[in-house]
Amino acid sequence: MTAGRLGPGGYKSLLLRFTDDTFDPELAATIGVDFKVKTISVDGNKAKLAIWDTAGQERFRTLTPSYYRGAQGVILVYDVTRRDTFVKLDNWLNELETYCTRNDIVNMLVGNKIDKENREVDRNEGLKFARKHSMLFIEASAKTCDGVQCAFEELVEKIIQTPGLWESENQNKGVKLSHREEGHGGGACGGYCSVL
Repeated sequence: MTAGRLGPGGYKSLLLRFTDDTFDPELAATIGVDFKVKTISVDGNKAKLAIWDTAGQERFRTLTPSYYRGAQGVILVYDVTRRDTFVKLDNWLNELETYCTRNDIVNMLVGNKIDKENREVDRNEGLKFARKHSMLFIEASAKTCDGVQCAFEELVEKIIQTPGLWESENQNKGVKLSHREEGHGGGACGGYCSVL
């Protein structure tokens, strides 16, 4: 999955909250690629997630398409306090469609930073967008931890319920997630998953 820049506290913050249970409001943008692994149990199934956090700056853009291949799940993240991140979601969906090698991929939309009061994107707008594009939907806060674990668990649960996504001799074991940032302007953020 692809994303634009949320700035400090975006996708990278959700990822670190999920994998390390940490939150840093001054978190710097990803340079190059970061990698995290976490094993979780969902409905009695163990899933090993191999999570890729990729930078989205233009100079790294040529690397990103390779992370889409074989992806089984996608998380698109927007900042509920920045409408520009929500508006750019269609761009990321188009890129996902271009580079993804599967048509049965599980997509999830996450509205992040619900702990903040200066909200620009209403929950119903996010829900409507998710329904329009057949995506799972949840709101979350990396700062307070609300919805973070649930987002990843729901994505993995849906992937497990879609046998064609993980019953393949061409797949390893785990889930891949990727994130991308673009420049210093607004954007949406996200990750894509492969249940391996």
